[in-house]
Amino acid sequence: MKISLAWLREYVDVESPLPEFLDRLTMIGLVVEEWKEINGDIILDVETYANRPDTLGHLGMAREVAAMLRSSLKEQTWPLTELPAKTSAFVDVQILDEDLCPRYCGIVVTGVKTGPSPDWLRAKIEAMGLRPINNVVDVTNYVLFATGQPIHAFDLAKIAGPRLAIRRAKKGEAIRTLEGKTVALSTDMLVIADEKRPVAIAGVIGGEESAVTDATQDVFIESATFDPVSVRKTRKALEIQTDACYRFERGADIAFAPQAAIMAASLLTQFGGKAAKEPVDIYPKPRKLKEIVLRGRRISDLLGVDIDDEFVEMTLGDLGFGLTANQHSIWRVQVPSFRVDIEREADLIEEIARFYGYDKIPVVVPPLEVLEAVPSDREKIQKLSQALFHHGFDEVINQSFADPEKEAVFRSGKAPVEIRNPISTKASLLRTTLLGGLLENTAWNRNRGTEGVHIFEIGNIYFRNEDATAEKLHLGLSTTGPLGTPHWKGRPGEANFFHLKGAVEACLESLRYAPFSFKEDGHPFFEEDYSLAVLYKGEKIGRMGQVHSRLLDLYSLGGPVYAAELDLDLLFGKQPRPFEYVPPPKFPSVVRDLSFLVDRDVPFQEIKQALDKMVVPYLEEFSIIDHYAGGRIPRDKKSLSLRFTFRNPKATLLAKDVDKAEQKIIKNLKSAFKIQLREGGESP
Repeated sequence: MKISLAWLREYVDVESPLPEFLDRLTMIGLVVEEWKEINGDIILDVETYANRPDTLGHLGMAREVAAMLRSSLKEQTWPLTELPAKTSAFVDVQILDEDLCPRYCGIVVTGVKTGPSPDWLRAKIEAMGLRPINNVVDVTNYVLFATGQPIHAFDLAKIAGPRLAIRRAKKGEAIRTLEGKTVALSTDMLVIADEKRPVAIAGVIGGEESAVTDATQDVFIESATFDPVSVRKTRKALEIQTDACYRFERGADIAFAPQAAIMAASLLTQFGGKAAKEPVDIYPKPRKLKEIVLRGRRISDLLGVDIDDEFVEMTLGDLGFGLTANQHSIWRVQVPSFRVDIEREADLIEEIARFYGYDKIPVVVPPLEVLEAVPSDREKIQKLSQALFHHGFDEVINQSFADPEKEAVFRSGKAPVEIRNPISTKASLLRTTLLGGLLENTAWNRNRGTEGVHIFEIGNIYFRNEDATAEKLHLGLSTTGPLGTPHWKGRPGEANFFHLKGAVEACLESLRYAPFSFKEDGHPFFEEDYSLAVLYKGEKIGRMGQVHSRLLDLYSLGGPVYAAELDLDLLFGKQPRPFEYVPPPKFPSVVRDLSFLVDRDVPFQEIKQALDKMVVPYLEEFSIIDHYAGGRIPRDKKSLSLRFTFRNPKATLLAKDVDKAEQKIIKNLKSAFKIQLREGGESP
């Protein structure tokens, strides 16, 4: 965009030396690619952006410069010598396509003495790189380069009839443009048409038949707003490029259209013309100005620097934004119509950064709060499946039907849902537990020679809840037999209660549902001494244990079989432990093993909870490595061996520091559980 420094000074005072002025323009994002001195005037070639149509005129550029210099725009008046008649008496304007032409303004000027432009007007047109034509055409170009609003002048005598319609072209219509080229129009192109033919292609170019010539006396000045997409498509289809379509494609200021028409009419009255009263202004659906909430805290977050409220209010005010303070450092900002690029809060913050100075913003990366993506239930199920696959389990899928006789034996505690038209009397209920299907799978595989059966299923159970039916997603596990295939070195281990417990723990840990715990809790599914409730944050989410013999008899299974069932709907509805990154340790750890004698009725779970609550310096983790009862151990006691890992993240840990931490652990456990340290139960 070419900018005349002399023309710019008509809107704002610029007194800075040229090099300093150019540097400051660059700092606010208006880069001057080159400049030339022509006839005593400095012509700047300023780089403009597709989303900043407001800078395609001297007025918009002056607004930026005024904000940069903390100055104010000079007021300009545009007086009119008026006729007694209104514009509507000369031209009847009708918009037939409001989507492609949301606003159309115009004014008639009669008695214009068409001829060469005065020197001052010729100088401005030549500064923009154009050749002066006559005073009427030069005025339209003056308004365009002054304000960025394209306007067009029709010879009023060449318009057939008073009616002027803004409509889509009809099939087969054509127009001879101002360039002397006849182009065929398609029905998706918007035109300005009189009662006989199109007289202009909206937003692109005027027609030759209605053009202003030296014989023109009466003119109709058009100032409108056209849809940018429509203008662009028409321009590309016709292979025509004009200063007007260049601006309309980027978005003209819909609020400025009437003022641009008055500016042109005011200048034409200086050439002997008289303007009609009350310009035509058709605006069927007035647009509301956008409002955006701007927060001072958000400015600091994005820029990494605190900016005074006074600077924020002054900068946006100078740029033409309206501000209303809701509370301290929070504003409701009204976006002016000429700023079509402002859509959100970040756009306003960018404006503040431009005028604050990017060079004043520290070159550091501010700390950012990274939010972990919340996995979907489907992703959680995939993680569960992967964890169980690695633990040696295979997935099965069973039907949701259940045998009423077997459901009665299970005693799940849930009222079953009956099927109205069952495929069989042995499948007339919907299952209330996944365990029945898993036991049936186990029996089927056992009967076909498979000794080790380790399976899981993820599916829904169904039950009646008062008068309504309900369904819940559950996870069921079942394990029995060898944990692997026979090998010449020896027989593989057998599935047991702790193998199942490890699988349940792997499931919960894979989704970071920790801390979890287990509690002795009887249930009809399991043997009395081998039944645990699975707890997450103190709430029961499932159960596990050794399957009761009456259920094994139901499927003619030899034991033992271990099973678990978790309520996934309940579990997925809870918040897992947040992900936490821990860098690799730089210093070695110290491992100590301690063996205790503790009462038989004290579960390890209680000891673990007590250790978790202790604040022990340098204690990184602990685990149980041995559990023993009988032999030389008293009948009312059991032996537990725990392994403790200590580490100082900042230095190599000294033995005396580990000794102090170890003594604190022993003292607290003795106080809570009356444990005894076994002889030889401490290892270095």
